[in-house]
Amino acid sequence: MNDQVSNEPWYVISVASRMVDLHPQTLRYYERVGLVVPERSAGSVRLYSPGDIERLRKIRRLTSELGVNLAGADVILRLTDTIEQLHVEMDEMHAALETEIQRLRRRLDERGIVVD
Repeated sequence: MNDQVSNEPWYVISVASRMVDLHPQTLRYYERVGLVVPERSAGSVRLYSPGDIERLRKIRRLTSELGVNLAGADVILRLTDTIEQLHVEMDEMHAALETEIQRLRRRLDERGIVVD
């Protein structure tokens, strides 16, 4: 599925709060402290994406099940986001290096040079 489509914001706060089993006021607080940033419609209605819902579930799991405070949850989420971004960058670099290796092997093959 396309990330653009899968992260389309479409859940209003009442639906989002039921999905993550948190009070709407809690979601508003999480927004105020910067833990989640829902989109806003033209009428300024908060709209949560599936990515926002997953983030809220992670926050709930960290705070409710693991006893982490909100500041700790924020640090954990930021580190997790950074690690995920680094994985994406590493995968891109790996693909680029593989492409370059294949290109160099073709050039060597064209010149009759055998490489193991």
